[in-house]
Amino acid sequence: MGGGRWRRVLSGLWRSITVWAVSTVTMLALAGALPDFQLQSDNGDSATRIAMTAAFGAGFFGLLSALAWPLLVRTLLLVPALVLGLLVFFLNGSLLLLALRVNPSGQSEAAPETAVVVAAVMSAVASATGGALAVRDDDAYRRRLYRLADRRRRRGERPAGATTPGTVFLQLDGVGHDVLQEAVRKGLMPTVAQWLGVTGPAGARARTPSGATDAAGRPAPVTTATAGVVGGPSHRLDPWRTDWSSQTGASQLGILHGTNHDIPAFRWYEKDSREIMVCNRPSSAAELQRRAIERTGDGGLLTADGASRGNLFSGGADQLALVLSIAARRRRENRSRDGYFAYFSDPANAVRTAMSFVAEVFREIGQSTRARLEKRRPRVKRGGLYPFVRAFATVVERDVVVAAVMGDLLAGRTAVYADLVAYDEVAHHSGPRGRDTEKVLQRLDRSLALIAKVAEHAPRTYRIVVLSDHGQSPGETYQARYGLTLGDLVRAGCGLPVPRRARRTHSGAEARAAVRAALRRPVEEGGERHHPDGQLSEPVVLASGNLGLVSFPDVPHRMSKEEIDRRHPALLTTLANHPGVGFVLVRSEEHGGVVLGAHGAEIPVDELAANPGPLRDFGPGAADAVRRTHSFPHTADIMVNSWYDPVEGEVLAFEEQIGSHGGLGGAQGRPFLLSPVAFTAPAGDGGELAGAEQVHQVLRRWLRESGGPQIPLETRPGERRAA
Repeated sequence: MGGGRWRRVLSGLWRSITVWAVSTVTMLALAGALPDFQLQSDNGDSATRIAMTAAFGAGFFGLLSALAWPLLVRTLLLVPALVLGLLVFFLNGSLLLLALRVNPSGQSEAAPETAVVVAAVMSAVASATGGALAVRDDDAYRRRLYRLADRRRRRGERPAGATTPGTVFLQLDGVGHDVLQEAVRKGLMPTVAQWLGVTGPAGARARTPSGATDAAGRPAPVTTATAGVVGGPSHRLDPWRTDWSSQTGASQLGILHGTNHDIPAFRWYEKDSREIMVCNRPSSAAELQRRAIERTGDGGLLTADGASRGNLFSGGADQLALVLSIAARRRRENRSRDGYFAYFSDPANAVRTAMSFVAEVFREIGQSTRARLEKRRPRVKRGGLYPFVRAFATVVERDVVVAAVMGDLLAGRTAVYADLVAYDEVAHHSGPRGRDTEKVLQRLDRSLALIAKVAEHAPRTYRIVVLSDHGQSPGETYQARYGLTLGDLVRAGCGLPVPRRARRTHSGAEARAAVRAALRRPVEEGGERHHPDGQLSEPVVLASGNLGLVSFPDVPHRMSKEEIDRRHPALLTTLANHPGVGFVLVRSEEHGGVVLGAHGAEIPVDELAANPGPLRDFGPGAADAVRRTHSFPHTADIMVNSWYDPVEGEVLAFEEQIGSHGGLGGAQGRPFLLSPVAFTAPAGDGGELAGAEQVHQVLRRWLRESGGPQIPLETRPGERRAA
C-alpha cells in the first residue's frame, strides 16, 4: 500500500474517531441537560462507567445510522416528501433507543420524545464535525465521490454508450439574462464567471466597467472583452425570447416536449370542459403533457435514459423526482424513489435541511420586517404561510433536486433536466433585484459548483447547460396603484356591482404547488377552483402575472368584438383606455382578430408587422407572439396585457407580486441559455431564439452532437412539426 493510500486511511480513521468522540461528549452533555435522558442507574455510577456507556451508545448509534438507515429509507420511499422529512426524526430516535437498549451497562434510557431530540442533535453535531474536518482535507470530498463512482464501475453499472458525453440541463427558474449578467459582474456567481472565462482582481470575481451598457441601453454583456480571460471560456451566454405567455408552464412544456401550443397563460378557462386550467396543478399538468405528446407524437426530450427533477413535466424520462405532472398518480412505479433515497439515506441530511429550513424561515421574517420598517416601495404582504413556502423552495426542494442530479451523474445517465425554483419564488415577493435575491443567486451558484464537482467523478464526461425559462419584470401591483383589481375593472365595464373590498389575487409561484403536492394535498390555491362558481353570465377573470384573461362561460365559443360590444358596450373601451392596460386582444368578425389600445387604436392582427400600434413599446417579437396566441383554440374572449414602461422596464402585475412574469413587457420575456462552447451556437448568423419550441430543437441538436440517442421523429405526411 503506497504512502498516499496510508495517509488517506489514517485521515479517514482520524475523522471517524473524532466524530465518535464529539458524539460521546454531546451525549454526555444532553444526559446532563435533559431530565428524561440518563446514562446511569438510579443509584449512580462512576464517571468512568458513565463515559463508557456514552461512548458505546454514540458508537452503536453511528453504526446503526450507517447500516440500517439506508434500508429503512428504501422501504419508506412511497411516503410523501415532507412527511418523510418529518419521519426521519422519529426513525432516528428509534435507532437511538435501540442503541441504548443493547448497551452492555443496561443503565441508559430515554423517553421516546427525548430520544428524537437527542438523535437530532447528535446527527447535527456529527455532521458538522465531519464537515469541518473534511474542509481541512482539501480532497476528502472529491475522494469520496470518486469512490462512489468507482464502486459503480466495478459493479458493472456503467451504462451503454457511456463513452459518449452526457448532458445536464439545469434550469434556474425566473433568472433573466440581464440579472445573470449583473450577478456575474458583482461577483455573486463565481462558478458561472469561471465558465464564461472571466475574472477580476484576485482571480475570483467577474466584473465589467461600472454602468457599462450595450447599444440598446441594457447592461453590457459579460464577455472576455470586458474582463480578464482565464484560459478562455468554456461556455457562451445567449438570450432567448419567450412566447407571450412568459411562465414556466408554457416555457418548460415547449422545452421538454417540443410544443406549447394552446397554452395562452398560466391559468385559463376552457369553455368546452368548463374547467379552469392551471399549469401548476398536477391534474392540469398531466393533461397538458398528454396533449403535447399527442401533438408531437414524441415522448419528450428525455425519453432515452433521461431523468427529470423538480419539473412541472416529465420530458418522457423514466427517472423522476418532484415532477408535478405525476404527483397525482398513486401507482408505485410513478414514485420518484431514487431522488429521495439519494438524499435521505444519510440521516444527517434531514437534520441539516431541517435546520436550514428553520433558518430560512427566520431569514424571510427578518427581511420582510426590514422592508416594512424601511417602508420600501413597491411591497407586497409576505406573512402567513409564505415564509414556509419560501423555505421549501430555497432549501428543501433545492437540496432534494441537487442530490437527485448528483445521483444521476454518478449513475451515468445520458440526459438530466432539473429545475431550481428558489430565485423565482423569492423574486416574486422581494423583487427581481436586491439583497434578498442576491443571496439566493449566490446559493444557486454554489449548487452549480457542487454539481460540476460531482460531474468530475461520474463514469462518463458531462456537458452542463444552464438555462432559464423566463425572467421577471419589476413593478408594483395593479391593485396597489389603482385601488382595484382587474376583475373589478371588468365588472365595472360590464355594469356589474363591484365589491367594496377587492379579493386578493393569489400568486401562481411554482413552489406553492410543489409544497402542496409534496404533502399530497389538493393543489388548488385558496379561492381557486376547477370550475367557476356564481352566475354563468358573469365573466371569469383570471390573472397570470401582468396578463389578464376574461371569459364569458355562458357563450360556448370565443366571443367576437362585435358580440362583446352588443352585450357590454362599455367593456372593451373601459379596458383599452385604462392607464394600467397596455393593449387588449379580441377576436373580430371583420378582421379575424384586433389589438385595441388607448384613444381608439384598433389594429388588425394581420397588420401588426407593418403597424404595431399599442405593441410598439413591447419590443421585437411582440406582434408574432400575439398573433400566435390569437390562433390558439382556448385563447380567452379578451386578453389583457398590462401597461409597460420601456424606460424603467416595469409592468403592473394583476397578481400580488412585485416581480412578475406571464405576459409581455421587459425582462420577463428575456431568459438566458448558458451552453458549452463544445456545442454549436444556439442560433446561427447572430440571430436570437424565439419561443420555447425553438429552444427544444436546439437541445435536441446538442444531444445528437453528444452522440446520444435523442433523435427527433420524422414528420409524417400531412403533419406539421412543432417549430
